[in-house]
Amino acid sequence: QVQLVESGGGLVQAGGSLRLSCAASGRTFSQYAVAWFRQAPGKEREFVAAVSRSGGSTNYADDVKARFTISRDNAKNAVYLQINNLKPENTAVYYCAAGGAGAWIRRESRAYAYWGQGTQVTVSS
Repeated sequence: QVQLVESGGGLVQAGGSLRLSCAASGRTFSQYAVAWFRQAPGKEREFVAAVSRSGGSTNYADDVKARFTISRDNAKNAVYLQINNLKPENTAVYYCAAGGAGAWIRRESRAYAYWGQGTQVTVSS
């Protein structure tokens, strides 16, 4: 199993940047693909980005690929989501999730077995 804890959220103005972090416990973290999802108020949880076990392959939702970058550092048991040029519509709770080796190509939440508690991102206009 793996436990996930997100951090780095906060209140930022539109146009600003944030770097979200997902810290994982467990020595087998490198065996998991990891994704970021988000859930805005009144909306369903949606896929944002995913990264393969090695970090060499990534998958992005179409509306974020120009401004979001997912990366991981297996030596630190961490995954990051760099968000640039934030927009008010990016306001949401952002969750990281871990799944099996092939999960990174999938965008359904059911592909990921382990979830963090989320970190709130609020973007003011």
